Amino acid sequence: MLVLVVLCLVLSVWWFTRRNRKDLLNYPPGPKPWPLIGSLHLVGQHRTPFEAFTALSKIYGDIYSIHLGSTPCVVVNNFDLIKEVLISKGGDFDARPDFIRFHKLFGGDRNNSLALCDWSDLQKTRRSIARTYCSPRFTSLQYDMVANVGTYEISTFLEQIQKLPINEPTDIKPLVLAACANMFTQYMCSTSFSYDDTDFQKVVRYFDEIFWEINQGYAVDFLPWLLPFYKNHMKKISHWSAEIRQFILSRIIDNHRASLDYNSPPRDFTDALLMHLEEDPNMNWQHIIFELEDFIGGHSAIGNLVMMTLASLVKYPEVAKKVQQEVDDVTASSREPNLLDKSAMPYTEAVIWETLRKASSPIVPHVASTDTELFDYKIPKGTMIFINNYELNVSSEYWEDPDSFIPERFLSPTGNIVKPNHFIPFSTGKRTCIGQRLVQCFSFIILATLLQKYDIKAGGEITLKAGCVAVPPDCFKVILTPRST
Repeated sequence: MLVLVVLCLVLSVWWFTRRNRKDLLNYPPGPKPWPLIGSLHLVGQHRTPFEAFTALSKIYGDIYSIHLGSTPCVVVNNFDLIKEVLISKGGDFDARPDFIRFHKLFGGDRNNSLALCDWSDLQKTRRSIARTYCSPRFTSLQYDMVANVGTYEISTFLEQIQKLPINEPTDIKPLVLAACANMFTQYMCSTSFSYDDTDFQKVVRYFDEIFWEINQGYAVDFLPWLLPFYKNHMKKISHWSAEIRQFILSRIIDNHRASLDYNSPPRDFTDALLMHLEEDPNMNWQHIIFELEDFIGGHSAIGNLVMMTLASLVKYPEVAKKVQQEVDDVTASSREPNLLDKSAMPYTEAVIWETLRKASSPIVPHVASTDTELFDYKIPKGTMIFINNYELNVSSEYWEDPDSFIPERFLSPTGNIVKPNHFIPFSTGKRTCIGQRLVQCFSFIILATLLQKYDIKAGGEITLKAGCVAVPPDCFKVILTPRST
């Protein structure tokens, strides 16, 4: 193994030297990289990479180059540049990083994932199939189904919550994630699972582990010659993915295939995928199972967003009181809230948006798929592009009093939701998050119901990672006290 590492080091030095020849005219300015590690040492001086990117922008400007290990990168820091990357020249920057971890998570090929794949006609087709179900229009049958699924599952969720200790620190994240998972499987697969199902519990946990994993950065991402030292880690994430895949196949897809009627309209997203498999010669079995896995896994994003919002409500009890007042006014304290109440509860929705802003959700890096230009700078094919969403979310240039938690910043004088153009927590352009509407719908239902039923306090110290929309799988506890309304 030592010989292998030395060989990788030598090859990295050769590639790095070759890649950094000064024959690139008009390349963005940036710090001079060190051999092997590039400028990773500069990034490591800050709590998060995006804080480092903001600090470096004060030196090199709103667009600059930086080498992370052997990877040439460009960082864009203002909204005009970000729009150029994501919208105006989205076709030039539609590839994704080729991290080894991404391959391990998706059966050895990251292009099995919709979020982590390079753009292609196949991926365009896969997104097209999903759009009807994952981006339901307000007046559509799919939106009604989302509302019905949320209402049904929230009742089961409350039954489980009522079994928890009252007025004691308790871990509610597993139940939140299970509720989110059942909302997704019921909506997309017409299937739900018992909260006591041990296989279901295990898979929900593995999904959460993967969501945390994707939101982390590792040295091996930019220093691939370190792979021998990450052998156990790679085996672990491959195991998580394999277990999830087997569960989806045996507990969801097999049942659908046995009862599928190709002469009738699809019952759900799973049917639509299976039918398309028969009709499209360019799609194969792997494309189907990984697409379903990808979207079911979206429940982890919702569960983590719910937990982050609860952390905000615990920290700012006056905000929690306003949410409770709003839900009481809308429901008259006589029924549980539902998705149809969302338009009448703009403050609750604003709390979710403000949580996302403060979390400063990172956008998955893009990669130049061709030689191109960005604001007159030359950008070679293969350059990784970092979108500094942190700067958009926390800079005083874009927000008044950005360090404070103020949901009202997303409300108009008449009380309607208003989102500034520069607020793009789900990205924008051709690679925007296709499931963002489901995230907004299901997180609203869970949060509104919890706040209607309970006062919530911290059950211990709550520490969240800056620039990250994930909380650790084993995270903070809360104290639930039933409200007397």
